[in-house]
Amino acid sequence: MSSSRREFRSSATAQIIHLHPDAPAKPGTGQACNGCGVCCAAEPCPLGVLVSGRRHGACKALLWSEAEGRYRCGMVSAPGQVLPWLPRVLHGPVRRGTLRWISAASGCDATLEVGDTLLG
Repeated sequence: MSSSRREFRSSATAQIIHLHPDAPAKPGTGQACNGCGVCCAAEPCPLGVLVSGRRHGACKALLWSEAEGRYRCGMVSAPGQVLPWLPRVLHGPVRRGTLRWISAASGCDATLEVGDTLLG
């Protein structure tokens, strides 16, 4: 299986991130999230900073869903997998809080320019 490499450019820098080859293309700004994974693979959101313990690079909560053919925020889809120490009784509240914190259903706010390269 080949992997997909996507290059993102902001003002004067380029960043290469690796995504699943079946990941959907990044939607336009303001369009509904389609699980492309671009934003979370480029850098973690504020919650991702807490979860990942880092401010740069891919968020550790970014999970690929083979069944859905898209990326999901693990803090929504599988908080116990991302934070194994989290008591099961808190999974629901964490999911709901995460949806609010990441502003789910507000549309894509990643303004990254995307270029695709496939690696063999």
